[in-house]
Amino acid sequence: MSLEKRIRNFLKGPKKGETFELKSGLVSQYKGERKDAIQRVIQAMTVGKDVSALFPDVLKNIATYDLEQKKLVYLYLMNYAKTHPELCILAVNTFVQDTEDPNPLIRALAIRTMGCIRVSKMVDYMEIPLLRTLKDDNPYVRKTAAICVAKLFDLNPEMCVEFGFLDLLKALLKDPNPMVIANSLNALYEIKDMNKDPNLDVLPITQDLIKNLLTCLNECTEWGRISILTTLTDYHTSNVEEVNHIIERVIPQLQHVNPSVVLSSIKTIIHHLDVIPSQAQRSTILKKLSSPLVSLVSSSIPEAQYVGLKNIRIILEKYPQILSKELRVFFIRYSDPLYLKLEKLEIMIRLCNEHNSSLLLSELKEYAMEFEPALVLKSIRSIGSVGINLISCVVKSINLLGDLIDQRGGDLIINEAVIVLTNILRRYPGKNDLITLVIPIISNHIQELEKSEALSGYIWLLGEYPKYFSGLKEKLSSLLEGFLEYESSLQLNILTTIVKVNLKVPGQAYSGLLQKVLELTTKECENADVRDKAYLYWRLLSSSSDDSQQKVILSKLPPIKSTVSSFNPNVLEILIQELSTMSSVFHKPAFTFIESPKATEKKRAGSSARNIEDLKNLAKQEIINNVKNENLLDFDDDDDDNDQNGESQGGSSNLLDELNDLFNTPTVPGGQSSQGSGSSSANDILSLFNAPNPTSVNGVSQGVGSMNLNSQPKNNTNSDILDLF
Repeated sequence: MSLEKRIRNFLKGPKKGETFELKSGLVSQYKGERKDAIQRVIQAMTVGKDVSALFPDVLKNIATYDLEQKKLVYLYLMNYAKTHPELCILAVNTFVQDTEDPNPLIRALAIRTMGCIRVSKMVDYMEIPLLRTLKDDNPYVRKTAAICVAKLFDLNPEMCVEFGFLDLLKALLKDPNPMVIANSLNALYEIKDMNKDPNLDVLPITQDLIKNLLTCLNECTEWGRISILTTLTDYHTSNVEEVNHIIERVIPQLQHVNPSVVLSSIKTIIHHLDVIPSQAQRSTILKKLSSPLVSLVSSSIPEAQYVGLKNIRIILEKYPQILSKELRVFFIRYSDPLYLKLEKLEIMIRLCNEHNSSLLLSELKEYAMEFEPALVLKSIRSIGSVGINLISCVVKSINLLGDLIDQRGGDLIINEAVIVLTNILRRYPGKNDLITLVIPIISNHIQELEKSEALSGYIWLLGEYPKYFSGLKEKLSSLLEGFLEYESSLQLNILTTIVKVNLKVPGQAYSGLLQKVLELTTKECENADVRDKAYLYWRLLSSSSDDSQQKVILSKLPPIKSTVSSFNPNVLEILIQELSTMSSVFHKPAFTFIESPKATEKKRAGSSARNIEDLKNLAKQEIINNVKNENLLDFDDDDDDNDQNGESQGGSSNLLDELNDLFNTPTVPGGQSSQGSGSSSANDILSLFNAPNPTSVNGVSQGVGSMNLNSQPKNNTNSDILDLF
């Protein structure tokens, strides 16, 4: 070849592209080139490229003694098995041979790959290899085969039970190797979740099993320990000695570095704690849980801290004294994300007591001076919660809120502080020392009140303690000026406040305001609730003066006991049983956001039935619309307008009835005709479309199917249409 041709061929570049190069490398006669090509294929597959076209060529390289190359080929097969299910069968012989290989790594790799290939045809060839590997001498092979049983159950549950794989898996729970036991337990839990047969007992938790699990607990990996701890939590016993033994073996797991193991251990201990009759022994065990709970908050990962705080909040609800001396651990750091700061505030409120209240209030004041609005609002509410829960801290809380308003101010802080101060007075009604502290603070910042909740609190105070406000009439008059512009809740509060002031303050000083508000509410107000309440007050006030009627009007709101949210007792018991799960993060029982397999199956069956009905209705409606639009079957266009109007009202329903008969027509034996209007209508319709082709007009066949009557004038008579035929 001349130099000129070589240069031209070089400048043309590759003809086939990357796929051609990979294919050439996969079928190369040199081992190094084949291995390099397989590595490049896996690399392309990893970055998301579609290399499924190379499946036959990659499959040819499965028979090799190179363990690294075999792993790469197996990885490729697992990824693209569903795209070439027929070609996967070609690799079965190699899989079976590899399960007999002297190297346990190859045996385990072969059975794991067979389980990961989610092709139904592969199930028929798994019996002998899986039976062999479940009884293998090497524990690594046995633990890999245990997971493969769960994958087989997902593909074919009947085969898994029939060939005894489930019984062999249960037998592995007595295996001398802890990792085999942990993997078998994990596989049985997976099968238990997938099982739909109520008569099949997948995982019987017996006393012998518990003893065996406690023995191998310390020798498992972290995931194996979680599985064992979950089984210990599911075990129910009333034997105090057995419970003490379980707790004694679980307590060392509280020092594990993995937070999930720590939470699972805490859940197991709390689950068995109620069986212990001695209160002193319970308290001793609970004290041992405080340090592990603190370690959850000390994690360097914010997400792990958040999960730990969510679980701590549930535990504190049932055992409030468990972290009573650990308030400083939950102090907010400047580097904490906002969601972590808010959750720490929830915990700190619950840990507040007589001894640490001063420290907590000073800390909350610092948080209220931050720049994040959500943190500021939460801090102000927390200050109010401390004052509401502890009577000894009420005055400190009120003074602290007053200082915040004076030092920082702003509509955000003022509105939230007014809401909190109102709640404090509702918690301690009628205390003059508190009233004289709160009302001056609120009176100085009336103009800044914008939130409806803050305005409602201020209006309630006007009616509850009118003698403590100066210029009360002017304040009420200013509220009446924009009465119709307020939302309904504020209108109701203003109405109630003016009525209460009129009854509490003697004389006729506020009768004009009362008359004005009653006229506004009954004549100009659009909200029915406000009008009804105004008429009710008007009737009570216009009747003869009676102490019982005044008591109805002047009845007080129920006092606030606490502003700290708490769980329903039944929900709390469920959440305690579901610690270290998603339920503990959502603070909702699992059944509220996770459907059981049976419920999911019923839902799918119901949805499929509804889909069939929807398709039927759509088909009927489509035919009705076509008939309305094209009017192919209506040849009586010369009817008068009155008849057309009369038919338009019942035409759709009549046609729908006929279509129902058409869809529900039973199968009629040959030679018999079905009776009834629905069947005759169907036959009439079908006869029109099955009629023989009429004679052609001007050499063109004019059947009903090829006619377009909409193109004809609307006033055509029957004779004009018949001329077309």
